[in-house]
Amino acid sequence: MPKRKIYLVAALLALFMLVFAVGQLIGPQSLKPLDAKPDYEPLREEVTQFIATLPGNYGIYFKDLESGEEIGINETEPFPPASTIKLPVVLYLYEQIAEGKFNWNDRVRYNKNTDYQGGAGILQYAARHGDTYSLRCLATISIILSDNIAHNMLVRHLGYDNVMNFINKLGPNTTRPFGSASTTPKDMGAFFEELISFAREHPEEGGRLLNDLAHTIYHVGLPGDLPSDITVSHKEGSINGVATDGGIVFGRRPYILVVLSQGITDEDEAFGDIAKISRIVYDFQQQLPAAGDLNLPKIYKLQEF
Repeated sequence: MPKRKIYLVAALLALFMLVFAVGQLIGPQSLKPLDAKPDYEPLREEVTQFIATLPGNYGIYFKDLESGEEIGINETEPFPPASTIKLPVVLYLYEQIAEGKFNWNDRVRYNKNTDYQGGAGILQYAARHGDTYSLRCLATISIILSDNIAHNMLVRHLGYDNVMNFINKLGPNTTRPFGSASTTPKDMGAFFEELISFAREHPEEGGRLLNDLAHTIYHVGLPGDLPSDITVSHKEGSINGVATDGGIVFGRRPYILVVLSQGITDEDEAFGDIAKISRIVYDFQQQLPAAGDLNLPKIYKLQEF
């Protein structure tokens, strides 16, 4: 064999042995594909252990918007949605507006016999039978103030069956568009995912709804223990024995998180526990690589208005 070929064979053999030796040193973990999806099982276990210490029953749904990975705990179990149900109703209105079927200036007449409800909101004190309100007003206070009367007026104006067809297309286990109905954490997650899709297609309108959700007067659940510069577009809710929150956390690696509870004994403590669950998830996401451009509208801080 010519010397040149001998040298070439020897060089290739040496290169092969070098690669093999390096592989043995660095081990199989470092040979994972660069785009490997995160392992969220440790997060599921940590949250499961935490909620096991709490009074009541909890359901969790989480989705990482970068990888699409999702986890759940009791995510298909039924829970009352409380005021989180206002999100899909208002989102349906936004989609109808975008399709030109309604106009934000359209006005709806208040009927005290069908629309009145106490609890959250300003219209229970301000509205008089026969007063009219624009769709923009009703959508805004339904989210920012969680106004129950505004919500009822929207359901009536949009049509109960139309609202339910939209809701069940996304969340088939949600029974009615009201807080005492039944939904699941996974259904609520689907409503927020639809909001993200809408915002990408209609950034001006979608951005407006995301901003309203980020600046509600009820802001103690998901954002309660997070850094103040983290924007959270979310909708909280509570009725007797129930505390709920769901939303989109716009950290360095954004995600959807829904926390529903029932059988709780203290509402304030329950929202504090939701805040702790939210912090566990946030801290886990902070350990992962930052997300790329998710093509979402800018969510403004309060001082930027």
